[in-house]
Amino acid sequence: MFSARTLFKTLWVTALIPMFLWAPSLCASEPSDMQKKPSLAAVTWVKQAESDVGLVSNTNELANIYEYFSFSPIWHDYRAKDELETQINIISLAGLSENFEWRAVVLRDLRSSGDWRAYDVFATDSLLALISYIESIPDNGKSWFFGTDITESLPSPTVTQTNKLIAFASRNKLYRFVFELRPSTSQYKQMAKAIVKLQDDEETYWPKLIQRGLIRPGDKLDNADSLITNLERQGVLSVTEAQRLKIEQVSFYNAVLSQAVKRFQARHGLKEDGVIGDKTRRWLNKSAISRIQILALNMERLRLWPTERQKIILVNIPNYEMELWIDSEMILDSKVVVGRPSRRTPLFDSRLDSVVFNPSWNVPVTIMRKDILPKARQDNEYLAKHSYTVLSSWVNGSVIPHEDIDWENVTARNFPYRLQQSPGNFNALGRYKFNTPNGNAIYLHDTPAKSLFNKESRAFSSGCIRVQKAEILAQVLLHRSGLEFGDYDYYRRIPETKWVSLRQKIAVHTIYQTAWVNEDGEVQFRNDVYHYDARPKRSTPLSASLTAKNL
Repeated sequence: MFSARTLFKTLWVTALIPMFLWAPSLCASEPSDMQKKPSLAAVTWVKQAESDVGLVSNTNELANIYEYFSFSPIWHDYRAKDELETQINIISLAGLSENFEWRAVVLRDLRSSGDWRAYDVFATDSLLALISYIESIPDNGKSWFFGTDITESLPSPTVTQTNKLIAFASRNKLYRFVFELRPSTSQYKQMAKAIVKLQDDEETYWPKLIQRGLIRPGDKLDNADSLITNLERQGVLSVTEAQRLKIEQVSFYNAVLSQAVKRFQARHGLKEDGVIGDKTRRWLNKSAISRIQILALNMERLRLWPTERQKIILVNIPNYEMELWIDSEMILDSKVVVGRPSRRTPLFDSRLDSVVFNPSWNVPVTIMRKDILPKARQDNEYLAKHSYTVLSSWVNGSVIPHEDIDWENVTARNFPYRLQQSPGNFNALGRYKFNTPNGNAIYLHDTPAKSLFNKESRAFSSGCIRVQKAEILAQVLLHRSGLEFGDYDYYRRIPETKWVSLRQKIAVHTIYQTAWVNEDGEVQFRNDVYHYDARPKRSTPLSASLTAKNL
């Protein structure tokens, strides 16, 4: 592998390579067979075009492509170059792959070197690498984008995509081909613009807040100018307000600063109380480069998530929010409680097929052993108090009287039975369960623990998703299936279980976005509750950058 360390030593080697004349382009109506073995002359031509030995990864594919174009350039349109470099740079900034990090640097330097053949061939090789990366995301994205990085070599792109590339390039539409490799959502462009702004601000003075402890309105500030400048850089305090506060030599945490901090807290999913504590201070001190990496990583995550909004439920785990979209309109949003870090809510997709009134709860073995049985061994009445029935098994199991359990010799590990909690107000699933068949046994449901929805951080469950507006969600789903919620008043009053199948199934997706741009154009950040944003440390710093061109 061509290392980043070697790259920085050889950035300008292209200046020493003789320029080669391009052969005239020949027209052809259909792409040739990209699976055929390329000619020795074509392979030799590609190797001669490399700015350094072994720089390209797809020699045979490149030989076939350029032989098809009679060894003429295909990167005529500067917009195609800009678009390719933008997408490569974003992958680089996300910290996903050293391969793409050095590609970002080589593309930039070859473009400015004047060796257009070397650039053209390396750009096409990088486009093939980008195609292969995108094609691999369905199988590998949930690993790459959530704590690991791309260490293995990418496979060659499919013949279908390679032929499509040739077809578009033949019609001088390479820009359109590359642009369509973007995630098909406006978020990508908006987040790219946010990165450009952060890179513009990166070299400016961005002071940290070092004053410890809670800072409340009226408290004295150790260094008011640092806080004022920081809030101005964050975009929550106008330049005019910042200048006025500095001229007035404000030394206390006043109402203007408190309101700016509240705006800052809102953009980071923090409690909007204007009090600067550890969480607010940590986000105030987050560097521009860290924010750029978070934004870039979340831009790549967009390639995983569904973009259609015709009929879908989306749960963004780190935002602790659920959205219901019908006909491209969000008709319901609700706070949710998700899995705690030790019992994470998985990223999954399913279809919600039924609403269950007054569900019973078959307690998962892990929860039974870790949470319930230790309490039951301490209090013989615990199971009865919380309406748990002991069953010999899940399949046609008989009921085991609580008094027949030998608590002296039974441990959480060797407990041979299963637990089921009866329907009712105190059932852990509440009054509504939303059935979403999936291999993780995860579903949405109501909860009796309503106070948890008032928490700033809401990662408390054992993996399932508790919905604050569960009753409203049930009403909407039934109505959309042509059913009347009022027809089920009996089950709302009496804790008797009732399954209601939906005529219109609805897609459900859990996603994990810690950064995005809201409808007001404000960049939003959220706490990385599962530590998925952390990336392996690199031996060389990220040097890719974006510009406002072609965004």
